[in-house]
This record gives sequence, structure tokens and C-alpha cells, in this order.
Amino acid sequence: MGHAGMAATAVRYLRSVGAPTVAEPVEALPRPELRAVADDERAPVDQAEFRRVLGNFATGVTVVTAPAADGSEGGGSGSPGSGPAGFACQSFSSLSLDPPLVCFLVGRTSSTWPRIARAGVFCVNVLGEHQGELCRGFAVRGGDKFAGVAFDAAPVTGSPRLADAAAWIDCTIHAVHTGGDHLIVVGRVEALGTGNDEAAPLLFHKGRFV
Repeated sequence: MGHAGMAATAVRYLRSVGAPTVAEPVEALPRPELRAVADDERAPVDQAEFRRVLGNFATGVTVVTAPAADGSEGGGSGSPGSGPAGFACQSFSSLSLDPPLVCFLVGRTSSTWPRIARAGVFCVNVLGEHQGELCRGFAVRGGDKFAGVAFDAAPVTGSPRLADAAAWIDCTIHAVHTGGDHLIVVGRVEALGTGNDEAAPLLFHKGRFV
């Protein structure tokens, strides 16, 4: 399936799960024609080398959260996936000032992304250096990631806003694009603010927190 086809699939998925708060329809953008790499062309780079080299770029760390699809505030006490959703995310960036847009990247195999898509909204929690263990809790698959985690509701979307985070950005899903084995999720900023202004940032470099 080409990039345009995958983008269209992502669009159909969002529409099928009925994300009512998406700011405006997401349309697949034209993509260049894809072709196989010829025998005399350079093969793709080794994945281990790709990770090693790109690991030299230090990034901040966030936790992207979304409210429970059924509107409940609890964690894992109900059926699987009934509570709020969240995952640790390094691939986050501001995107546009007018309109105010941010973006994050999520793996296409993520079990958390479908829950965020169903909610149609999310909150980006920018972590401070003291929140490394909190980040590790949101980086694992399964379980109740919110067990013992203090949070309140972001003012517009109701997404979990983690206590003592350095900053928070409350968003509705604006667009979704394909990017290889990841999805590029664009959010329209509805509200934002800072929390712990004294906290130094939590940084990730060469596979570890620094």
C-alpha cells in the first residue's frame, strides 16, 4: 500500500471510530510515486546504525494522555482500556503559530493510539528531570499506567494533566499523516500552561535519561 493509501486508511479509521472533536476533516495528501530500490542503488541504512546515530540528538520527554472513551475517570478497575490512555513520547514538537499546532509521532503498532484516536483529543505533558520513574511507567505496554499517578482534567478536552509536570498542552486532533512505521499526529492547541516552573527538563540521550 502506498503512502497515499495508508494516509487514506488512517483517515477512514478516525472517521470509523467516530472521533467527534476532530477540528476539521483530515484529507490524505498527494504522495510521490513509490518504487523498489534497484540492485545498483544503495540499500536502506542498517536499523541499528540508524538508532545509534540518531541517538546523539538529545530530546525532551513528554507523556501524551487522553481521557477515557466512556468518560470515566478511573484507571484499570473496569474492562481493559476503559480508563484514560497515555504513553511516553520523545517525538514531540511545536509546528505552527497561526493556527497554533503541535505534533507527535506514534508507532503504527501502538495499542494506546487507537484509544487516543477514539477520544479525538489529547494533552501533552512536558516532564521535568524529577519525573524519570513516571516516564518509565508510561513507557511500558499494558497494565494500569495511571495507578498512583496524580492528575486532574485539562480545561478544554478533559485529558489527564499530570501533576508537577513542567508544562501542558491541551489539544484536539487536527490531522493524521503517515510516516513509514509511524503516524504523524497534528494537534490544534486549545489551551496550555506551565506547571513546575522550577523543574529542569527531563532529557533523553543515547538511550538513557540525562
